[in-house]
Amino acid sequence: MATSLAERTAQLNIEQSLLVKADRDIEEGWRRIRDQEDRVRELMAGGHDTRQAERLVSLLRQTLVEWERHRVLIEQRVEYLRQEVAAG
Repeated sequence: MATSLAERTAQLNIEQSLLVKADRDIEEGWRRIRDQEDRVRELMAGGHDTRQAERLVSLLRQTLVEWERHRVLIEQRVEYLRQEVAAG
């Protein structure tokens, strides 16, 4: 079943909103990683065991990689829908 121009435009608007949210989430993720790295350095300077804190940083980085992959998919969907809307 064919999708109407109005439906494609609505989908494009939704995906563009998701792209903006993904950008915000990724930026916030990087901020959290920087904060956690600061905490690890503070713990190290105080002579504390940092294994768990370092593991958390690693997990945060892995999560962020997945968020960035998901963002690429959203970006590709936005481009596809832009072309569909432009074609009418």
